Formats: sequence, structure tokens, C-alpha cells
Amino acid sequence: MNNRLKITILTSAILASSSIFADDFSFDRPGTGFGTSITPVGSLAWEQGLPTVEYSKANISNDQTQNVSLQEDMLLRTGLTKDLELQLGWDGPSWLRTTQNGKKTTTNGLGDMSVGLKKAIDLHDDRMSMALLGQATIATGNYAFSNHDSIYALASTVQYAQNDILTTGITMRYEIQNSDWAVTAVPTLSYKLSNKWSGYSEFVYRKQESEHIQTSLATGVMYAVNNRMQLDASIGAGLSGDVPDYKGGFGVSFLF
Repeated sequence: MNNRLKITILTSAILASSSIFADDFSFDRPGTGFGTSITPVGSLAWEQGLPTVEYSKANISNDQTQNVSLQEDMLLRTGLTKDLELQLGWDGPSWLRTTQNGKKTTTNGLGDMSVGLKKAIDLHDDRMSMALLGQATIATGNYAFSNHDSIYALASTVQYAQNDILTTGITMRYEIQNSDWAVTAVPTLSYKLSNKWSGYSEFVYRKQESEHIQTSLATGVMYAVNNRMQLDASIGAGLSGDVPDYKGGFGVSFLF
């Protein structure tokens, strides 16, 4: 076998594996829920916010307060086995501007870090898939951008492909922080718009111990630049409480 033939066979194998790779793997950005796919062993997924923007406004006893924040969150994922991956997250550099009765104050700093393990569960079903995620968020950030106490969470996600276009799913997340429990439910619709464009819509329900119920809606689109790169944009709005709040942003994800 001459060298040219060897190179041709090797190139064909790489291209074939790249095509399979694209079909089996998906990024978790954007959205509150997460997918069921696992990063292949020896590969690294980098999911980066560019950034996420949040706005809230309160008017309590004539005390008008507006908050605008920017956050460049990041998530790294790498496969340990074919059905298990390690996740390292960072809320990243953040910026906050507060306007209270016309007076503006600005602060910036770094957010918390997290580590997690994601495990795919084989349901022996061509249409249904499932994954579990154990995660610890460590309060390493600056005061204005930290949870102040570590959070330990266990989450599950289940997805069902209704057809080639529509997939339904739900993520359930249980958290404990300083002996206080919280539960979050995120039903999601994912849809394929074209070969490169896809989208999602989600409803987020969250109940934290001794706190009011929080609900929100969000939607977004994703564009597959190629097999290993994705761009995304999303927007959402809170539905509960007297304080209007909105969230949106852009992101990019790479697969190495």
C-alpha cells in the first residue's frame, strides 16, 4: 500500500468519524436545562457566554431601583468514558450597575466556580434519552457576584424525539444550600429549523425554601457554523413577582 493510498484512507476515516461525531454530540448552551449527550472521550467542549445581560426594575415605597448586569459565564466539558463526562464551570467576569433614585453605582468582579459529573442513562429506546448530573457550586466569587454559600445539586433530564423536527424534554434539579432546599423544573421544546438552524423554548419553575415561587419563559436560536462550532442567541422574561426582569445574550461553543 503506497503512502498516497494510506493518506486517502486515513482522511476518509477522519471525515466519517467527524460526521458521526456531529450526530451524536450536542452543546448544552443555551437554556436553563441541559441535554443528554456526552462529550466524546479525549475531546473538549468549551461553551462561552458573550455575555449574558440581565435587567430588573423595582418600585417599592417610591424607592426606584434598576439593576443591569453583564456576565461572561463559561462551561468546559470533557468525556471520561463513553457515557460519563466531567464539567467545570465558571460564572466568569461580571459587571453590575445599580440606579437608585437617580444615583448610579457600578461594581465588577468574578463569579463562582462549579464542578460536576454528567452520566448518560441507556434507556434502550431510539427516541428517548436520559442523563443525570451531580454538581457542586463553590462560593469562590466576589461578594456582589457570589452565592456566598456552596450549593450541591442533583439534576436529571429526559428528552423524547417526537419526529425529525420536534423534541420535547424536561429537566428536574434539586439543590441544597445551608440546609435549605430548592427545586427547579424546566420543560423544554427543541426544534430543527434547517440543516444549520435550530431553536428552543422553555418554561422555568423554581421553588426555594422560605421564598416565593419564581417562573420565567425563555426562547432562543442556535446556528451550527460547522461540525465543531455553534453560535446562539436567547432572550427570556420573568413571570412572577412585582419586579419586571429580563434576560438575554449571545454565546459561542467549540468542540476540540
